[in-house]
Amino acid sequence: METQMRESIMGLDHLTEQIRAGEIETLIVAFCDMQGRLVGKRLTGQYVLDHVIEDGVHFCVYLLGTDMEMDTPAGFPDMGWEQGYGDWTARPDWSTVRILPWHDKTALVLSDVTDHQGNLVEPAPRTVLRRQLERAAGLGFTVKLATELEFYLLDESYDAAHAKQYHNLALAGTYNEDYQLLQASRNEPFYAQLRKLLSQAGIPIEGTKGEAGVAQHEINAYYADALEAADRHVLLKHSAKEIAMQNGRAVSFMAKPDHTWTGSSSHIHLSLWDANGGNAFYEASSTCHEMSAAMRHFLAGLIVHTRELSILFAPYVNSYKRFITSSWAPTHIVWGVDNRTCGLRVVGHGHGKRIENRFPGADTNPYLASAAMLAAGLDGIEHRLELPPAWSGNGYSAQGAPTLPSSLHEAIQAFEQSEFALRVFGKTVYQHYLNAAKVEQRAYDQVVTNWEKQRYFERA
Repeated sequence: METQMRESIMGLDHLTEQIRAGEIETLIVAFCDMQGRLVGKRLTGQYVLDHVIEDGVHFCVYLLGTDMEMDTPAGFPDMGWEQGYGDWTARPDWSTVRILPWHDKTALVLSDVTDHQGNLVEPAPRTVLRRQLERAAGLGFTVKLATELEFYLLDESYDAAHAKQYHNLALAGTYNEDYQLLQASRNEPFYAQLRKLLSQAGIPIEGTKGEAGVAQHEINAYYADALEAADRHVLLKHSAKEIAMQNGRAVSFMAKPDHTWTGSSSHIHLSLWDANGGNAFYEASSTCHEMSAAMRHFLAGLIVHTRELSILFAPYVNSYKRFITSSWAPTHIVWGVDNRTCGLRVVGHGHGKRIENRFPGADTNPYLASAAMLAAGLDGIEHRLELPPAWSGNGYSAQGAPTLPSSLHEAIQAFEQSEFALRVFGKTVYQHYLNAAKVEQRAYDQVVTNWEKQRYFERA
């Protein structure tokens, strides 16, 4: 796998050689928007050599201030019609260059976003995570994580699903396929292609498995340093959609595509590592499940702060429809040892000791969710917060324990009232993402849904 990674992730020198040799003709310069999507430009190899290496790629600032529909709502402090919607720069991180084997002679590089003076733009999701990684480094830690992504596979294209307004979707299965090898075998040619191509593109895949819904599947990438892991996450989602398109199919990472379907999650597995290369969460002599003091304080920080940071874990109206009792998605902010009914699950042994955060859905922005997890946990370490006892029973019945907000509206209130969020992220980022959540809520509140029509049209 390490050899394959070195071949897939080229770096600038190798990219330059490949362009000059005619092996790479197109470079996609991409960065992550607020919604966790890749945006950017496709450039010719020669233009990259002539201009992009030195100057980066300019883009309109509005790309970090739109909603899901690419509309330009008011309320973002650093952008708007009054400010003229100028340019920022996508500055390629050349350590992320990857060949995309499902496109002809094409590579992709992820970018950081900078202003005209070369400063990182604070609301850019990759910057938000970088700032929390700097906090961790200041405390003597590096951060490693991995995300588990769940999704639904359709036996029809995105265009076909759109044409029928997403009704009666053709799911690629007929029964719950959680760990079911036979049902998964029906779509193994697609899943095998997905695993192979992603791994060839420098997104090393552990494996795939059936999940707890009809046509629902899970895909896991290897553990990595936090920034690389978040990069892999956005690349994986984008790439899976492209590969599905090329097969005349569709995959959906929506948190709750239908009220009768199981929700799709994106569990985050995280651990801190010390300067000696050891897992700072593991302590063999600990009487608390081999958890070090750092791990206990980190976990306590998550319990204290998760509720007020929930818009960074669950950013949409639909996100909160996943949190249902006995649904495999958590509702209570409690921790347990290998307990899937708890929102925070302690797993692993020895240097594999880690926290599994089960709150984020598949619709989460991995940079923001990882940053929120770090912000909360590092505050627990800095203030030596005390960890309450582990929940040993059904976490869904944890009476008296804090709960996740039941709606985006409730989550917005929690974030808006959070002095902690303002302090730890800074005013610019705090205002930016608070406004984004309010924009999303307003967009939903103004729409008359089919549910309302069916319920009230005649009988109200």
